[in-house]
Amino acid sequence: MDNSAIMGSIRKRKYLHIILPIFLVSVLAYIDRVNIAYAALTMNRDMGFTAQVFGMGAGIFFLGYLLFEIPGALIAAKYSPRIWLARIMITWGAVCAFMAFMQNETQFYIFRFLLGAAEASLYPVLYAVVIPRWFSSEERAQATSVMLTSLLVAAIVGAPLAGWLLGVSLFGLQGWQVLFILEGIPAVILGFALVYWLPDWPKDAKWLTMEEKQLLADQYEQEIQTKNSAKKYTFWQALTDKEVLKLCVIYFMWITGFWGFNFWMPTVLKAVSGWSNAAIGLIIVIPMTMALLGFLYVGRSSSRTGEKRWHVAIPLFLGAIGIGVGTFVSDPLLSLVLVCVSAVGVYCGMGVWWTYPTSFLSGAAAAGAVGLINSIGNIGGWVGPYLTGFIKDTTGSFMYGYIYLAFSLVVAGLLILTLRKNLPTSNLPSTPEAKGSARDA
Repeated sequence: MDNSAIMGSIRKRKYLHIILPIFLVSVLAYIDRVNIAYAALTMNRDMGFTAQVFGMGAGIFFLGYLLFEIPGALIAAKYSPRIWLARIMITWGAVCAFMAFMQNETQFYIFRFLLGAAEASLYPVLYAVVIPRWFSSEERAQATSVMLTSLLVAAIVGAPLAGWLLGVSLFGLQGWQVLFILEGIPAVILGFALVYWLPDWPKDAKWLTMEEKQLLADQYEQEIQTKNSAKKYTFWQALTDKEVLKLCVIYFMWITGFWGFNFWMPTVLKAVSGWSNAAIGLIIVIPMTMALLGFLYVGRSSSRTGEKRWHVAIPLFLGAIGIGVGTFVSDPLLSLVLVCVSAVGVYCGMGVWWTYPTSFLSGAAAAGAVGLINSIGNIGGWVGPYLTGFIKDTTGSFMYGYIYLAFSLVVAGLLILTLRKNLPTSNLPSTPEAKGSARDA
């Protein structure tokens, strides 16, 4: 059997044994990260939190990310991504559940910080360590996009679930407390399961033959050699590279708009529409389903054409239009349409985006650089929610906060178009199995 036939035969197994477990990890991570947005519909009233307090707590999550992102990514790259991911899940699930018992503003901030510290390095490990070991540069945009549809699936499943749980009282606990507990426990369970499910390297996979293991190892080594022949980056060179620093700025602006939109969207939509908490949870399925379809299309299109920049920039411009125009709309149905446009815009380019750093970096350099990009970018995860809440408390309106979120997305889109087009992995030979992955995954 030739190499193309072998690679084609293991494509579905790679999705089953690699993408599926990290897809589930990402689903639970996103649910536990954004459940605060739905809890806020009743928690803020029960706890006496102002919009500014909630915005600070929602965003302080990313301070923990900033401090522990790079060290965590390096530990996983050097030792075992499987064990490190299990550790992340078990600790974040426990913190999420304990949030049900917070009693004041200070504890709210502490728990949100600890949740970010526990989850720090999750996505850099997935983007820069796990996926590159199993998927070629041609396959990676599609594989990453499929994995990151977990963000939309989490919203589609999590929003109605959260809306329903807010109305559930259990053992004297309020709905938002039940929400934190019941959404934290599955992360702990999956964390233990991951130790036995996800192999660290192809050589550790019991579901591969020796020939298949060797072929995947050779594919990985060939890509590293190709990147190094263009320029071999040390860890510190990667962190100070101009392209990496530009990626940090882009992601900061993107995530400012992304999390500002995600954390405040349920509250803003409820204020405009007057719909119930359960209705909000169900209705949010609509924009997230549209974003999911767009996500898959953009990932497949990028894998097929090899183009990255416009596949990320155009969705961001679309997101800016949705958020910016949405600030001037008071009709509930039109507001929902613009939420759909915004969701498509802020989500759809994410899978393609995370293939960019690993197209010229590998190993510890890639893990460190992706950790830095995610760390700096996620400062925007504090800026967006906090600034939106601060402006709301100051002006009595979300309008100026949403205008800033739209502006940040426009800047991110424009900067993406300044990234270089020709990358080392562009010179790798095309493979039939990669093209088949783009069609069939």
